[in-house]
Amino acid sequence: MSQPVQPPNPPQQPHGGQPADGNPYAGQQPAPGNPYAGQQQPGAPTGNPFAGQQPGAPTGNPFAGQQPGQFGGGFPPAPPAPRGNVGLGVLTALGTAIVAAILYGVIAGSIEREVGYAAIGVGFLVGFAASKVGGPLPAIGAASAVFSLGAVFLGQLVAMSMILADGLGVGFSEVFFEHFGDVVDVWKQESDFMTYLFLLLGPVAAFGGARKAA
Repeated sequence: MSQPVQPPNPPQQPHGGQPADGNPYAGQQPAPGNPYAGQQQPGAPTGNPFAGQQPGAPTGNPFAGQQPGQFGGGFPPAPPAPRGNVGLGVLTALGTAIVAAILYGVIAGSIEREVGYAAIGVGFLVGFAASKVGGPLPAIGAASAVFSLGAVFLGQLVAMSMILADGLGVGFSEVFFEHFGDVVDVWKQESDFMTYLFLLLGPVAAFGGARKAA
């Protein structure tokens, strides 16, 4: 007698469910002791190094996100020191006073009278030139005032010498250089209030010229 043929056993299904089409590992349980089991696999790289990063929200600042640079330049430069040269300023005052005295004397001697504006011009010119060259220093202003006083006085003596030389019919140099003491004596006799006033106008104008040049 022949025994009946047993039908072939159907393939065993994987534990826990049906197999996925074409994936022999689908449905497998994670092995115990594996801390990474069940985690999703990262996606395939796309070639963009910035993929997955969220852009920051706009803030309206075009320089947002930039690293601040180092403070450059250091400390601001110190202000320049006030210019000043006392010696040069005094020499300028002296030279200007001599020239101004001669001009003042020639003008006053030519018209045979003293001019107040000329005395003011002498002082202003001395103070302005000295402060312009030497700087706005108190010592230069004081020197300008002293030299202006001397310039006006010398100019008056020059004018007096011109008048005397013209009256005596001699040369100016003879009266001024050979009889200088006599010229001073005549100046003392002929001087009045206006003469001393003109002497004071020179130093006052010198301070004004020095302030104008500062």
